[in-house]
Amino acid sequence: KDAIGRQWQMSTLQLDLFMAKRLGLTYIDPNGKEAHPVILHRGLTGSIERTLGILIEHYAGAFPLWLSPVQVAIIPIAERHIEAARKAAEHLQSKGFRVEIDDKNDTMQAKIRNLTLQKVPYLGIIGDREADSGGISVRTRAGELLNGVSLEHLALRLKEEIEHNQ
Repeated sequence: KDAIGRQWQMSTLQLDLFMAKRLGLTYIDPNGKEAHPVILHRGLTGSIERTLGILIEHYAGAFPLWLSPVQVAIIPIAERHIEAARKAAEHLQSKGFRVEIDDKNDTMQAKIRNLTLQKVPYLGIIGDREADSGGISVRTRAGELLNGVSLEHLALRLKEEIEHNQ
């Protein structure tokens, strides 16, 4: 069922009576004569487009962390924080997380608004304190604020959330 309760067929098993003949496939039947086999086509999730459409609709775009295309978006507060943001992104990427840096020439509030509309699960903010300490301040999609956490702590939290939801 999708997000609004509609039933969808996902997996299919189709009986094909004609493809074997087109492909020239034959076998010798119990009477010693050539015959064309019947082919069974199996589709476990239907079309990939239908599957993706159902997932997008079901989660209303707010994918669970394990499925989210961008798991953490890092926002440097000022241009001087971009290098610290890159180091933080590299650290999290080395742990296997999908991370992007929003270093566009825009206000921090605009960046937060845009990334929130994109439903990114975790927003990491790096300013002077975080750059000096090597940490990160985090805002979750649920609105939780974690100020000045270590990158290791964040990586553990992400890992636990992924393991819990799978």
